[in-house]
Amino acid sequence: MKSIAKLVIAGVLSAGVVCTSVAATLHTMDDVGAAIQSCWTPPGDAGNSTVTLSFSFKRDGTLIGQPRPTAVKVAGDDKARQSFIDAAITAVKNCTPLSLSPELSQGIAGNVFTQQFVSPK
Repeated sequence: MKSIAKLVIAGVLSAGVVCTSVAATLHTMDDVGAAIQSCWTPPGDAGNSTVTLSFSFKRDGTLIGQPRPTAVKVAGDDKARQSFIDAAITAVKNCTPLSLSPELSQGIAGNVFTQQFVSPK
């Protein structure tokens, strides 16, 4: 049974940051979390919202499947909820593939990670 590693980073970054991939080589899971957070652009009307996504990487830094929401607390209606979730998923997708160090790539493959995305207050 694979171990489950948790990466929960509650970062708040200003809107307008767009990433297509992360070029710097990442050596730790903190580096991975910071790289993904740098691609996070929350919807402007999100209020006090959070979403936690679960996802996995291959050794080459690409995603295994679609990131999945595991915990959602979004202010507003169903449309606002879906918009916030979609923005978090887009952040993960736009930041991949990640450039992983050889050591990190050996330990990352197939493990499940979680990351929290938080709206600005």
